[in-house]
Amino acid sequence: MNPRLLALIRKEFNQIRRDRRLAISLIVPPTLQLLLFGFALNATVDNLRMGVVDLSQTPQSRDLIAAMTQSGAFSLGGRYASAQEEGEAIARGDLDAGIVIPNRFADDLERGRQTSVQILLNAMNANTAAIAQGYSEGVLQNWNQGLPRGGVNANFAGSDLAPVARTGRVLMHPAFLFNPGLVTSWFIVTGTFGVLLMLNGSLISSAAMIKEREAGTVEQLLMTPAGTGEIVVAKIAPLVVLLGVTIAVATTVIRVVFHVPFRGNFALVLLGALLCVLSGIGIGTFIATFTRSAQQAQLMSFFVNPPLASLSGALTPIEAMPHWMQPLTVVNPIMHFGVITRVVLLKGGGFEAVWRNLAALAVFTAVLLSLSVMRFRKQLG
Repeated sequence: MNPRLLALIRKEFNQIRRDRRLAISLIVPPTLQLLLFGFALNATVDNLRMGVVDLSQTPQSRDLIAAMTQSGAFSLGGRYASAQEEGEAIARGDLDAGIVIPNRFADDLERGRQTSVQILLNAMNANTAAIAQGYSEGVLQNWNQGLPRGGVNANFAGSDLAPVARTGRVLMHPAFLFNPGLVTSWFIVTGTFGVLLMLNGSLISSAAMIKEREAGTVEQLLMTPAGTGEIVVAKIAPLVVLLGVTIAVATTVIRVVFHVPFRGNFALVLLGALLCVLSGIGIGTFIATFTRSAQQAQLMSFFVNPPLASLSGALTPIEAMPHWMQPLTVVNPIMHFGVITRVVLLKGGGFEAVWRNLAALAVFTAVLLSLSVMRFRKQLG
């Protein structure tokens, strides 16, 4: 290599070294995002909240409940008087699963008769429901191995298996709530809906703001009688209208292509989508006030948007994340919109079921837009 080329390469390294922001962006974001994705994007779930309806109230039923809730796969989420109350708790999101033990559970086992337990599973996420079903079957099989030593001659079998003995046995009947067909795409598309709105809102708003600043038209707007807040609102309004087209297209695809049922009031979903779009615009405008070019805005968006998507529960259930990471999802607008979409569309929930999430989205929108206006006013000053 000739000396001129070496000198040029040395000059480029020195220039990169002097740019502290670039050096940090090459090290910190990839490291943090790799750690974040490794923890957050995990399909395996444990400690699922299981409700109990024990109509038998016998040592055998209590032993089965203990085996279920102490296995690590499930944790005791509460006791209920009937399967209906337990199902309502699952619909509210208080439980992930439930077990119903009949009143003649122990008698049938001791007399060599066939009995059954019902497992209620929240199947909004088909993958989680299938995993929970596997957990239940595994716990029952392990419990069955200790029964002969306890003096009860019984064998367990899944509801779809042939009888394995002529003595008493238990059939497990799973009931998949809200998604009986275990359609995996329903969970994915209702979650990525919010990711799509947030990413599009932030990228479009930051690009529009930077482009106008580079063209010098922002200074011309300052010569008008309009205030800074009016200028920002005037910039946001067309973006909301354009992203409204995205909302219409996305909902059409969700209904027509993926056949997601619209069981609740769709106006609640539209209200949540509007707030999600405004939150995305607030993030994009806020990012634009910290950057000088479109390239810098894209780099900063890459540092902000992927963590928002991975911590939203859009692709993997929040229950699969580490316990120390789950509280972070509370301050994520995408998570709240995902809850609204799934509760309204799949469960048929009303305003009383999602008002907390709507209120959280409204707070995020107000805070982000207020910060954007403050930063924009300060930058112009």
